Amino acid sequence: MGLGLLGRGVGDVAFLAECGADLIVTDLKTKTELKESLNKLKKFKNIKYVLGEHRLEDFRDRDFILKAAGVPLDSIYIAEAKKNNIPVEMSASLFAKLVKIPIIGITGTRGKSTVTHLLHHILKEDKKDVLLGGNVKGVSTLSLLKKVKKDSIALFELDSWQLQGFGDSRMSPQISIFTTFLDDHLAYYKNDRNQYFEDKANIFKYQNKNDMLIVGKQASPFVEKISGKISVKPIVAPEKINGFNSKLIGAHNDYNIALAVTAARILGVKDSIIKKAVKSFKGIEGRLELIKEIKGVKYYNDTTATTPDATVAALKALGKKSKNIILIAGGSDKNLDMSNFINTTKDFCKKVILLSGSGTAKIKSLIEAEEFDNLRKAVDSARHLERRGDVVLLSPAFASFGMFKNEYDRGEQFNKIVKKLK
Repeated sequence: MGLGLLGRGVGDVAFLAECGADLIVTDLKTKTELKESLNKLKKFKNIKYVLGEHRLEDFRDRDFILKAAGVPLDSIYIAEAKKNNIPVEMSASLFAKLVKIPIIGITGTRGKSTVTHLLHHILKEDKKDVLLGGNVKGVSTLSLLKKVKKDSIALFELDSWQLQGFGDSRMSPQISIFTTFLDDHLAYYKNDRNQYFEDKANIFKYQNKNDMLIVGKQASPFVEKISGKISVKPIVAPEKINGFNSKLIGAHNDYNIALAVTAARILGVKDSIIKKAVKSFKGIEGRLELIKEIKGVKYYNDTTATTPDATVAALKALGKKSKNIILIAGGSDKNLDMSNFINTTKDFCKKVILLSGSGTAKIKSLIEAEEFDNLRKAVDSARHLERRGDVVLLSPAFASFGMFKNEYDRGEQFNKIVKKLK
């Protein structure tokens, strides 16, 4: 249920097809929208497709349902499967059920991707056999089953949706990291922050006293509120650990580094190896990624900043009080409070350029900005304003839907445009 365009669903389907499963793949997207994903599955003859819709009958006569992340909480199709006593699984939690290797799970509203990839980089530097999966673009978690060895470690980035699978299975990773807890996905959770936190909390809720939970300082008060109901004692990481040189910039990345270092130390990695890995880590695409410098103007892709908090962190990391940032923001509404974002743009932005979308429509009367329904025109507008020492920053503060397929498509389009500039 849910093939998608990011490669994770495609890999899971390919793995199950290779195992000889009789598969129905259903997705609300059409054949045309899913063309890229469908082309990768052409060779399999044991897959039937139901696209552009879901059908109740497909959720009755199956041995199990593999649900993608983001399926609505009140889905009538999942309710139908459960009514017919059909197991509903998710890829990361199904993997966890099937293996006997340690699993490190990382969640949080912001920072989970950077902490996951940095910790992966550190463990690889320490010559560990690490299987990276979960909420990672292009990686099928189920297909990692083929790579499991007795000394492997699974390292999973887990969003609140994937953690629903752990909650349903009443299990948590043996080592869990909870980075931050901020407002996000409130449209999905119908403004119920408690439900959002409950899904996130599945990362530690079912741990035993021999397991480990590392919590970022910002998330710590939320975890403390329910600490009496859990078996594990949280370890709170500091907001910054001195003595580590890094290419990553901003206070939010000092925080992320501190979490990864704390986890690596607990896992027995020597400080000399951690320092070497932190120094060589280049960051990940779409997160304050420097794309190009043209005549003293730096262009950054921060497309994964899909919340106002994320964009505020980027502005503080790159900005000067002289207002040196031309910000390209805007997009699809997520029902989040934008007041801090609007105030922070006044402190750091020379100009704000907005991309059209439902979120942009809500804030454009509150912020002085140009609006474009075309990314190239937005970049062209930034070029007319820029001066040496300025920063052109794509950091949207909103979701990507509408103008783009997803946040990665938004970032890739920005990169292509910027790389052609002279």
